[in-house]
Amino acid sequence: MQGHSVCLIFQNYCPSHCRGALLHGGEKMFFQQTETNNYEIDMERVPQHIAIIMDGNGRWAKKRFLPRKAGHKAGAEALERIIEDCRDLGVKHLTVYAFSTENWKRSQEEVDAIMDLLRQYLKNYFKKFLKDDIRLNVIGDIHRLDQDIQDSILEIEDLSKDKTGLFVHIALNYGGRDELRRAITKIAAEVEQGNLKAADITEEMISDHLDTAHVPDPELVIRTSGEERISNFLLWQIAYSEFFFTDTLWPDFNRASLEEAIYYYQNRERRFGGR
Repeated sequence: MQGHSVCLIFQNYCPSHCRGALLHGGEKMFFQQTETNNYEIDMERVPQHIAIIMDGNGRWAKKRFLPRKAGHKAGAEALERIIEDCRDLGVKHLTVYAFSTENWKRSQEEVDAIMDLLRQYLKNYFKKFLKDDIRLNVIGDIHRLDQDIQDSILEIEDLSKDKTGLFVHIALNYGGRDELRRAITKIAAEVEQGNLKAADITEEMISDHLDTAHVPDPELVIRTSGEERISNFLLWQIAYSEFFFTDTLWPDFNRASLEEAIYYYQNRERRFGGR
């Protein structure tokens, strides 16, 4: 209780954009003051599927002279908030890039920290969403993950399979090229077995063999931290997506940031190759 009081007092004297850290029970806890904005979004035209490349955890931590794992923890907390914000705004699908096939190249210490954080959230926080009618699933090749993480993923997916609210897709050990390779391998096997003719392969068939089968393509892709590249994310699915790039580091991305991105999307003219 005392820790919560300190937090409230700190926030009352902090500017609207301020972000801080408190020690509570021996653990560093991050919080962010809610910002307001002047973006008036049309609730009737909120994108049904938003995809986010969550970038900038390490730089966020470095700016505060904190270890990188502290940045990943703050980033996980930002994801919690954005999931709730997307649900409140009426978004139907949210796909987030959590751990790529290339991220294994990072230091073993950092990879271990990310996996430990993933364990914590799979066993604790994500189950909280079950009460909020949120469905969760993982895209990517999970077989490289430790068995206990795989088991937790399968459990969460099973427990939430009948939920009809926001559908959250978490990309773990995911790469767009690897996803396409796995899809092509499955289609090639069907051709090899004589169940399919190569001439009958369609775009729809390819989509149905991807990790995102039967999920609508994202209308809006957001990337944080100022980087402006795709980084092997949803290469097939984002053919006609609108892109929103922001300098905001992922742990600082909040409701105001999300509404700014949606406002940008709603003011774009989507032509899908036509005039």
